[in-house]
Amino acid sequence: MERSALYEQLGIRLDMAVEAHEILRQERNADVPGVRIIDGKHEHATVTTVIVESAEGEQAMGKPRGTYITIDAPEIRVNNREIHQKIAAVVASELSRLARLGPQDNVLVVGLGNWHATPDALGPKVVDMTLVTRHLHKYAPEELQGGLRSVSAFAPGVLGLTGIETAEMIKGVVDRTQPSLVIAIDALATRSVERIATSIQLADTGIHPGSGVGNKRSGINRESMGVPVIAMGIPTVVHAGVIAHEAIAALLQEFQTSPTLYKLYKGINPDALQSIIQGVLGPEGQELIMTPKEIDQLIQNTSRIVAAGIGQALHPGIDTSGWTQYLQ
Repeated sequence: MERSALYEQLGIRLDMAVEAHEILRQERNADVPGVRIIDGKHEHATVTTVIVESAEGEQAMGKPRGTYITIDAPEIRVNNREIHQKIAAVVASELSRLARLGPQDNVLVVGLGNWHATPDALGPKVVDMTLVTRHLHKYAPEELQGGLRSVSAFAPGVLGLTGIETAEMIKGVVDRTQPSLVIAIDALATRSVERIATSIQLADTGIHPGSGVGNKRSGINRESMGVPVIAMGIPTVVHAGVIAHEAIAALLQEFQTSPTLYKLYKGINPDALQSIIQGVLGPEGQELIMTPKEIDQLIQNTSRIVAAGIGQALHPGIDTSGWTQYLQ
């Protein structure tokens, strides 16, 4: 069974556009119509831009038309502040390119997720480290140095904690503060363990909170908010069904290298993979997601990098080496 079909049957949605494209291209052994790829290279990161340009591309990818930028930086896991600053500069550059803000535009930063669950706490953590200045523009304009843009931020929590749809809360703040742009940060689900806390995705299509782990929430996008929405996310979890499938796929790949085992490989019913995986996981395991034991430190590192990238992109007048002095 093809990965895309198996994931659909298991109810797994790929948050990462670059992963969805990789799977489709492997299955088709050809480029995906209506989708364009641009690759870039930096000292400590590689950047892959997936541009969904047509309705055909939307249908194939399962994602709305728009631009999806993935920054892969394995050294995020290395405890090196200098390298993290350079990765943050890449984030700032890509965010600036995607946002295209004018000098007077104001921005609302929204940290999605549950601050009581570490793998889902990326958004609130980023908000804690975000340089907010909207109040200074109103109450202390004399403190505005270095061309600080008007930025506000909040973390609305999740439906289970507040009883209010996240999109409703954000819409209320948007209507009240009238931002030119909303930046929504959320934790993502990935199909690759290697991508956990090492990849950063930016998209100008908005976001559907919780979709990667099977929760269907109201969308936070231009249509629902009335202003452009850029989604930023970092993978923090992998679905257990994905890990099980990748292990079986690796085993079958080994079968193909042995003439004796190849006959056995050819006799395997692809549809049986789903039954095997579902049988191993059991009823409760269908919603099981996995995260590393060091997720606390990883969330701390990644939230600092994302907040630094946002700060440098939104306040370009501040020197990149000194902007942290403005943090609370």
